Amino acid sequence: MSARILDGKTISADLRAGVKARVEALLAGGGRRPGLAVVLLGRDPASEVYVRNKRNACAQVGFYSELHGLSEASSQGQLLALIDALNADSRIDGILIQLPLPDRIDTEAVIERILPTKDVDGFHPYNIGRLALRTPSVLRPCTPKGIMTLLAHTGRALEGLDAVVVGESDIVGRPMALELLAARCTITVCHEYTRDLAEKTRSADVLVTAVGRPRFIPGDWVKEGALAIDVGINRTTDGSLVGDLDFASVSRRAAWITPVPGGVGPMTIASLLENTLQAARLQLGEPG
Repeated sequence: MSARILDGKTISADLRAGVKARVEALLAGGGRRPGLAVVLLGRDPASEVYVRNKRNACAQVGFYSELHGLSEASSQGQLLALIDALNADSRIDGILIQLPLPDRIDTEAVIERILPTKDVDGFHPYNIGRLALRTPSVLRPCTPKGIMTLLAHTGRALEGLDAVVVGESDIVGRPMALELLAARCTITVCHEYTRDLAEKTRSADVLVTAVGRPRFIPGDWVKEGALAIDVGINRTTDGSLVGDLDFASVSRRAAWITPVPGGVGPMTIASLLENTLQAARLQLGEPG
């Protein structure tokens, strides 16, 4: 068996084109551009790259965007005051806080300060809670949302499948499990205390890895015909980017696999754009 590639670049390009068309229709009807505010604390090079990519994506689909760069020495009070101002700004539909924040900042308090209807990352407890309750979520976490879009492109019905998520982070692992549970999969979430991880992953019809360890999952840990989703982005000693899956050996067993780069990453940004457009509609009192 040779796995088919779930091409996040191509699929996300279609999603971006759809967002751009909807923005153009909004403007043609006398509406305003959706607005996204990105908040960056400090000068972490990787975070600056991520922020630049997100703002470029906003420009490509016709969004208005602002970058609020705070110094490394900024206090939590200053950050919360900025969020309050952005919550009250009618030009801003979505607020994105670039994570991670310094240890001295209470990340949970920062996320909870954002209005749920402007929480385009989908991390606010209100949005996570609605996802857990299987009620229509205001804004869904971007990476899991993008993965569900990728899975839909396989044409495989998810109901009744065994799904294994390796990694329990609040950003990916936990909301990913909720998305798959809502899709009527049977869920196993693995973490550092999981016993016999290989046995768990070999049972997965849907395998999602998000642990940040290069080529951590070998092919013989993967079920024949599985849908293999690799969230990991790891830089090796030679400078190349690889995922958590050993792509070559997993490709010989899985039915579908995401590449790294070019798989989940582009879908995360496309989902952010969709969320920002949805947030704009919410600000107008329209259904998302």
